[in-house]
Amino acid sequence: MEKVSLRDAYGDTLVKLGEQDERIVVFDADLSGSTKTSKFAKAFPDRFFNMGIAETNMMNVAAGMAATGKIPFVSTFAIFGTGRAWEAVRQTICYPNLSVKIVCTHGGITVGEDGASHQALEDVANMRNIPNMRIIVPADDVETEQVIKAIAYTEGPFYVRLSREKFPRIFDKSYKFKLGKGIVLREGEDVTVVANGVMTSFALLAADILEREGISIEVIHMPTVKPIDVELLVESASKTGAVVTAEEHSIVGGLGSAVAEALVENYPVPVERLGIPDVFGRSGKGWELLHYFKLDEKGIIEKVKKVLERKR
Repeated sequence: MEKVSLRDAYGDTLVKLGEQDERIVVFDADLSGSTKTSKFAKAFPDRFFNMGIAETNMMNVAAGMAATGKIPFVSTFAIFGTGRAWEAVRQTICYPNLSVKIVCTHGGITVGEDGASHQALEDVANMRNIPNMRIIVPADDVETEQVIKAIAYTEGPFYVRLSREKFPRIFDKSYKFKLGKGIVLREGEDVTVVANGVMTSFALLAADILEREGISIEVIHMPTVKPIDVELLVESASKTGAVVTAEEHSIVGGLGSAVAEALVENYPVPVERLGIPDVFGRSGKGWELLHYFKLDEKGIIEKVKKVLERKR
C-alpha cells in the first residue's frame, strides 16, 4: 500500500475550505509547520492566528470566534491539545457546545523519536469523557479530507486525531465517510476485528494471512469513536461471536473500551483489546515502535487466536 500523509491532506483541505468560505479561521500553537496549517496561513494570513505556546488561551479564543459565527479549526500536537488545554476544551468549548474543530497531529506512538513526553496515548480517552465532544480517527488521506469537510459544517465540537507518520492508503475516491458509522471492509465468519487509524491497514493484512490458515476475519473500520456505531458492532458480533479491537492508543479509554462497553450492554461476546498497555511510550522510529508494542498484523493475529480459544 502507498503511504500518504494525513497532515498534508489536512492542510490542503483547509485551504480548499478557506477558498469557499470566509468564516473558516485557523489557530495554531507555534507548530504550523508540523501540523501543516502553515498552508492555510500562507493562503489566508488574515484568517490565521499563531497563538504561541499558549494552548489553553488558544482554545478560549477559538470558542469566542465560534460564538460569533466563525468556523474555527484549532491545531497543535495531540499531547498539548488534549492534555494541557483539557480544561478549556471542557469549560469553554464543550460545555456551551460550540462549533470548534480541534484537529491534532502527532497522535499515538508513531510520534517516534520525540519520546514519551510527546506521544499522546491518552488523547482519545481524554476527549471521550467530555459531553458533546465527538471523536474521529481517520485511516488515510482520502478519509482525512472527507472528515475535515464533514465536520466543518456539522454543529458542535469535534476532536480529530492525525499522525506524524505517513499511513498506508486504503481508500479510493469512491469512499464516503459517514459520521458515527463504521464500515465493513472485509466480511468474515469467525472473528470481528474493529480498528481505526493505522491499525486498519494492519487488520486487513492480518485477515489476508489468517485466511491462508482457514480463519475467516471480518474487518470493520471504525473512524468515529464517539458516537460509536453500536448497531454495526452488534450485527457483526452476532455473526462471528468474538471481537478483537486494534488501536494506536492506550488500552484504557479508547476504541477498545468503547467497543467493549457497547457490546457488554447490548450483545456480550469475548473481546480482546490490542493497544498500548497501561504504560508510557518510549523513543524510537515510529514504525519500529509499532512493532515493538505489537501494534501490527502479528499482534492482531495473536489476539485473534486468543479470542478464538475463549470463543470455543
